[in-house]
Amino acid sequence: MNVIFTAIFIASMVAIAIFCPDKLLPTLLGGAENAVKMSLTLFCIYAVWTGLSKLAEKSGLSKGIAKGLKPVSRKIFRTDSDIADESLAMNISCNLLGLGGAATPYAVKAIGELEKEKNSFAQKLLFVINATSIQILPTTVIALRASAGSAAPADIFLPSLICTAISTAVAVILYLAGNKLWR
Repeated sequence: MNVIFTAIFIASMVAIAIFCPDKLLPTLLGGAENAVKMSLTLFCIYAVWTGLSKLAEKSGLSKGIAKGLKPVSRKIFRTDSDIADESLAMNISCNLLGLGGAATPYAVKAIGELEKEKNSFAQKLLFVINATSIQILPTTVIALRASAGSAAPADIFLPSLICTAISTAVAVILYLAGNKLWR
């Protein structure tokens, strides 16, 4: 994949150098400036939400969420571990709030716990749910739109909710059907 992107980049640079050489350096510098701005914005967003999720973990809120979601989690993922249940609950909570970056450490922790249980069904299902991640509130996208100067950054709310709900439902149904078919 890197070879393809490198080839596209080199071809683009050659084309710009041949057809508009005066635009080559400003284009490169502008792209680098935009990349740095976006990286800093994402860093700040993730720092805030990761910090809040750590506060939820330290305050016991995550244990409360896990306790509330335990019956659902045990039914869906077929787990036996309280640590796995807590990690699954926090991962799903973060994804529901549109915090994919903050959800990842909880997914890794849950996968580790599920691996100890030898529960490959739950690992694969978590991967599918985490990859499609239904989002009730797409906070990262809203924050990015606000930082880019959008007049109405929250307009993405309803389309995002509909699309992520459909993609998660389809992915889970396909996984469960495939799991039954290949058993």
